[in-house]
Amino acid sequence: MPVGVIVDASAVALGGIIGCLIGGKFKEEFKEKMNLVFGICAMCMGISGVILVENLPAVVFSVVVGTAIGLALKLGKRITNGFGKLFSGMIDTKDEEMRSFFLTVLVLFCAGGTGIYGALDSGMTGNHTILLAKAIMDFFTAMIFAATLGKIMAFVAIPQFVILIPFFLLAKVILPLTTPSMINDFKACGGFLLMATSLRMLKLKDAPAADMIPAMAVVMPVSFAWTQWILPLIMG
Repeated sequence: MPVGVIVDASAVALGGIIGCLIGGKFKEEFKEKMNLVFGICAMCMGISGVILVENLPAVVFSVVVGTAIGLALKLGKRITNGFGKLFSGMIDTKDEEMRSFFLTVLVLFCAGGTGIYGALDSGMTGNHTILLAKAIMDFFTAMIFAATLGKIMAFVAIPQFVILIPFFLLAKVILPLTTPSMINDFKACGGFLLMATSLRMLKLKDAPAADMIPAMAVVMPVSFAWTQWILPLIMG
């Protein structure tokens, strides 16, 4: 039973609904400063993931190659346009700042290494701790974001569930093929994505967070290749 995935998605939906209902009571200064706080939290989560890295060259290579793939496929634009059409009428897709903010929110909730690893761990061991802890932060984050995005925030729970549930279902197939080193490099790669997301949230740089998503698929095979084949050659 995917308890963790369901609770996390439900927390986003509920936080989005509550934020939409009471968001009008939040002063603009309050929302702005809370968004900065969440940006800082995302950055700290990213740092906590990155420091777990065991094979930095493999992770950096994966981030660069994965981002190049995402940019070549125009993944960020496809995601934005796709969800723009799907949620047409709920968000002003002509407002570039709002589109950018929405894309940042999608990456934060749907493509973070913590959520994906949490779904894998939940499916393999039945331990939902990671996703339950994530759900607590997601609830309050969604509530504040809904004050800006409106009712569309609650619907972010849908792509989040759709993305996380396959990892839960495939966990018993994926995790036995991994090593602790590969898992840590995977978390570190997710940390890079969260760092990019935090830059967007803090409005420091329009980092291509969504275009970096393919790196999450690349990093485990690259980490394995690095430790099994490349590193032994280098070490002689």
